[in-house]
Amino acid sequence: MSPKPRVLIVDDEEAIRSTLKMIFEYEGYECILAANGPAAVKMAEREAPDLVFLDIKMPQMDGMEVLKTIKDGEGSPPVVILSGHGTVKTAVEATKLGAYDFIEKPPERERILLVARNALSQKRLVEENRRLRLTFDDRHKMVGRSAALERVWDAVRRAAPTNATVLITGESGVGKELVARAIHRNSLRKDEPFIQVNCAAIPEDLIESELFGHEKGSFTGATEKQIGKFELANKGTIFLDEVGDMSLRTQAKVLRVLQEGEVERIGSAKTLQVDVRVIAATNKNLEEAIEKDEFREDLFFRLSVIPIRVPPLRERPDDIEPLVEHFVKQFASENNFRTKSFSVSALDAFKRHGWRGNVRELRNTLERLLIMVEGDEVDVDDLADVLRRGGDTPGSTGTADAAGTLKDFKESAERLFLVQKLRECRWNISATATAIGTPRSNLYKKLEQYQISQEKDG
Repeated sequence: MSPKPRVLIVDDEEAIRSTLKMIFEYEGYECILAANGPAAVKMAEREAPDLVFLDIKMPQMDGMEVLKTIKDGEGSPPVVILSGHGTVKTAVEATKLGAYDFIEKPPERERILLVARNALSQKRLVEENRRLRLTFDDRHKMVGRSAALERVWDAVRRAAPTNATVLITGESGVGKELVARAIHRNSLRKDEPFIQVNCAAIPEDLIESELFGHEKGSFTGATEKQIGKFELANKGTIFLDEVGDMSLRTQAKVLRVLQEGEVERIGSAKTLQVDVRVIAATNKNLEEAIEKDEFREDLFFRLSVIPIRVPPLRERPDDIEPLVEHFVKQFASENNFRTKSFSVSALDAFKRHGWRGNVRELRNTLERLLIMVEGDEVDVDDLADVLRRGGDTPGSTGTADAAGTLKDFKESAERLFLVQKLRECRWNISATATAIGTPRSNLYKKLEQYQISQEKDG
């Protein structure tokens, strides 16, 4: 199931691009081509190539600028410079800036393939070493190999050794809890408690008692003294999941803990000192909640010292295959079940699917398929009744077919356009309103009119 190595070939000469493409594709590589610097930068960011072959002399933006831009990124791919006559000195300078090697034109087949193999081997070693620096609890393992997930791991590496508060954002089901647990496990507090609180699951009248504790008799029903979660997490980490669902009153008390390191049980005049590292998570747009006076701006800034966004599964197609392998093995092991394989067409369908429920939806889908499919292989025909929304990805166009009247079509198209722009702006209302040239108040009216929300359309 291992994917083909992906090579980005950047050269303004069509003949060079064609020659390299032919050499690599014959050897089983996947090729993407760019004829100039700006296109190369976009492709490097969007396609996450494993290796880049880059011409030095190009119009618009030369290879040195492209090299610097690519190498500025986290987990950047190895870059091999293609140098023509008179640019060898420049190519040597490029290696000092981080290029893996350089090849003189016209490129020789054996030299190209040797450099490519060596560069990819070094890349695998670097990635393995970086990954080894992070340890995961087997039950809460983050699985994947995409560049998007690698950026999350990099953020975890930077955040873990510190005491800074972390705000993890992302849609429901992307694995925010796994990120929080990885931060704790790789921190200096790893041997101390990790206490998780789901703020959305606790009734409003009980959440303060849950977080801060209460004394016996402090309110009706308080028949016993209760130690709060912040006290239980002393010396360790507290994970406030769905923090956007807390009331403003509770937010004020959480802010006090962050500022002063103090808690008071309900019904007690005694102040307790606590040493707690706070990690919060939400699938809501807190900046939008601040504008609506539903979330405290000062608490937002306290929580988001280190912000980590976990991208949705539809932005991480390279993670589908390793996740399928992981969940199939896990399910088979836990249930003493015979494993099944997945056809290439079934995996392709998984990659095209929108996964609005993200990794959680993928896992549930796999369990259902493993139980219901009779044969040893799951094929694309087995997926018809399992994948929600017929496999459409969010933002796909089906408006014209679904519309009955011109008015219906206009409204459907407008709704689709707004959802797409909101996703592009990561559900930041102000940024979206600016991008589409409408007042923020008008955008809010449209969201209400079409019942658009991040939870439903994220």
